[in-house]
Amino acid sequence: MATVHHWTGLEARALRLALRMSVRTFAEHLGVGVRTDSKWEKLRTGTEPRPDTQAILDTALARADASVHLRFETNLSMAGRRASSPNGQVTVTGPRAWEYESWADDLDRAVVALSRQNFAFAGTLLNRWLARFKVVELDGRGLYLFARSTVLLGDLRRDQGAVIGPLSAQHSYTDARAIFTQLGIPRRVAQVDLSLAVIAEMSGNLKTAARGYETLAVDDRLSRRDRARARLWVGTSLSKDGHHGYAARVILAATREFEDLSEPEDWSVAHQKVALAHRGAGDLNSALHFMEMARSTDPADSPLQRVRSDTAHGHILLSDPATRDDGLHVLDDAAKLAATFGLSHQLRSIGSIRMAAEGTSCPRRR
Repeated sequence: MATVHHWTGLEARALRLALRMSVRTFAEHLGVGVRTDSKWEKLRTGTEPRPDTQAILDTALARADASVHLRFETNLSMAGRRASSPNGQVTVTGPRAWEYESWADDLDRAVVALSRQNFAFAGTLLNRWLARFKVVELDGRGLYLFARSTVLLGDLRRDQGAVIGPLSAQHSYTDARAIFTQLGIPRRVAQVDLSLAVIAEMSGNLKTAARGYETLAVDDRLSRRDRARARLWVGTSLSKDGHHGYAARVILAATREFEDLSEPEDWSVAHQKVALAHRGAGDLNSALHFMEMARSTDPADSPLQRVRSDTAHGHILLSDPATRDDGLHVLDDAAKLAATFGLSHQLRSIGSIRMAAEGTSCPRRR
């Protein structure tokens, strides 16, 4: 947004035109005489408003919306008075109105790129804005876009497997949470808390993750879908911690919630998770049953979804001596796809599954 350090008649006229007011209406708007305004119109840079009027003009510009600021900057440019010019009359801090629109468009494009695991392009879209502006330069709208960009950068790093550390998903989410807290947007703060709980689970802090999920599963700041996802992830962290039977019951409750919400992707993922819980309990028949249900409705329209689905399926097949070779084949294909798209966390998970299978005996079907 533009800031005028010292008003002349030229800047005053540019503001009048930006507000789309007549000379008389503009004078009334400011509370000055029509003759004063006419003088600004005539003399332009040859006259300067009095100090008290300078403050009135400051207030009028500050209260104007983004479209007025855009027209004001354009009018000054056309008049030969460029923002951030050497004379220091006018400076522009933070994004201009049209840059906000471009920024928002790039965030939409980044979401699509991330859904396809096109990490390089998504990173380019996000970093062009995060590197361009400092937090202290931004107003409320700019801070919101900066925080949203930071969350998406966290999603990118999470999917790439950079979970903890200075250039990690955890670091990005923590930064975004601070900005959303500053802006007073509790729903966004809770969503970031949910992402941070996922990071705790991915980094092996299962009890911390489960406690976070349990709290968020009943948090009214979140949407019903996000609360159901938190309930699902309570189950996944319990299953990883060895509490397979209880985990299966918790996950099934989340599955019913996703069915009520008509969320097929979440419903499919939940069935994958309950299948793995049954595998952990040694009930391979139930595991295969729920895995087939998941695969029958799994949209699998992204590499990450396909890798997760195939990893779960391969894990179950590998657990039965009769289907061990099939499981290895499915896991090999999943590993190749994960490597192609830089899904490091999934690659590590597949490696851990294979190592565990080599060192343990397979459970029997019940």
